[in-house]
Amino acid sequence: MKLIVGLGNPGSRYEKTRHNIGFEVIEELANRSGTTLNESKFNGLYANVRNNGKKVILLKPLTYMNLSGESIRPLMDYFRIPIENVLVIYDDLDLPVGKIRLRQKGSAGGHNGIKSTIQHLGTPEFNRIRIGINRPPGDMKVPDYVLGKFSREEWEEMQSVIQTCADACEEWMEAPFLEVMNRFNSKG
Repeated sequence: MKLIVGLGNPGSRYEKTRHNIGFEVIEELANRSGTTLNESKFNGLYANVRNNGKKVILLKPLTYMNLSGESIRPLMDYFRIPIENVLVIYDDLDLPVGKIRLRQKGSAGGHNGIKSTIQHLGTPEFNRIRIGINRPPGDMKVPDYVLGKFSREEWEEMQSVIQTCADACEEWMEAPFLEVMNRFNSKG
């Protein structure tokens, strides 16, 4: 069994904000599977899907970004999902808008959702997809920026990025993460 987690904040106020791009990828995967995230447990919304007979759980933590690990860890424990079968998707200020990077480990890089995840998983060594949102312009504060919505042009670009990330997730359901990482990171 594998677990794919998209980080974000619950509630309509945060829909389509930069910080919720992980949620958007999870929604796309659910749509592709013909399901909705209809299970509410472990401080999150999740769905069990199958891909070529393999079980995969899609999770959106509802703990708010800074406490994401409080949802991920109990679900992993309950379903006995090993760390190598976890993939976390989140926004990254250090990548240009629309750029994605797949990694098998790394620091939190100042991302509070990843700090919480590392803390609760007890390791920084887990699969991840980082989605670039760029740094805030001028004197804009980071919280205002990440909780803000994409411009129309950025959102159009992000639609393609969401599809690409969902493609990478689907490939990971079938192939080792290192293979998926090499393939998708080579796309630019």
